Amino acid sequence: MLGRVHQRGDTLIEVLFAFTVFSLVVVSAISIMNQGTVAAQRALETTLVRSEIDAQATTLRFLHDAYVAKFQPGIAYDPATPAGQWVAMVATTRAQASSFAGAATCPGAPSGSFILNTATAQFVGTNTKLQKATGIAKVTYDTASNGLIDSQGIWIEAIRSVAVADVNKQNTRYIDFHILGCWDSPGHGAPMTLGTIVRLYEPRT
Repeated sequence: MLGRVHQRGDTLIEVLFAFTVFSLVVVSAISIMNQGTVAAQRALETTLVRSEIDAQATTLRFLHDAYVAKFQPGIAYDPATPAGQWVAMVATTRAQASSFAGAATCPGAPSGSFILNTATAQFVGTNTKLQKATGIAKVTYDTASNGLIDSQGIWIEAIRSVAVADVNKQNTRYIDFHILGCWDSPGHGAPMTLGTIVRLYEPRT
C-alpha cells in the first residue's frame, strides 16, 4: 500500500450551518401548512355562517309573502299565523343598523334585534336568546321540538324606510333587514364578520 488517503471531516461550523438551513426549511414548510389549514378553516366557517344567514333570509321572505297574501287594511292577524308573525316582527324596527367597523371583539346584539326560528318560521324577539358566539356563529335548535335554543353571534336588525313628503315616493315603503354574523376565528386577530341586507316592500293601507 503506497499511501493512505486522508479525508477531512465536517467542521462544527459546517454542521451548524447545515442544521440551520434544514431548520429554516422545516419551519417554512410548517408555516405554509398552518396557513393553508387556517385558510381552509376560515373558508369552512364562512360557508356555514353564510348558510345560516341564507336560511334567515329565506324565512323573512316567506313571512313577508304570507303577510302580503293576507293583507287587508285595518284587520288584526292571528299571531300564530305567518302573517301575524310578520306584524310582530316589524314592530321591532330600529333607527339604524349596527356597524362592525374597527371592532376589536364581537359586539352583543343591540336592543330591538331579533332572530327567526327557521324550522317553524317564528319570530323570536327576546334578547335572552341572542348570545355572543362561543365558537362559530350559529343558531341552535332542540331537535325534538324544533324549538330555538339560542342564536350565537347571528341576529337581525330591521330598519324601516324614512317617511318622505314626495307623493311619488310614498308608495315605496320598505324595510331593510340587516342579517349580521360575528364570531372569533382561530388564527385571526380581528373578529370574522358576515352580513347581508334583505329589502322587503310593504303594501299600502
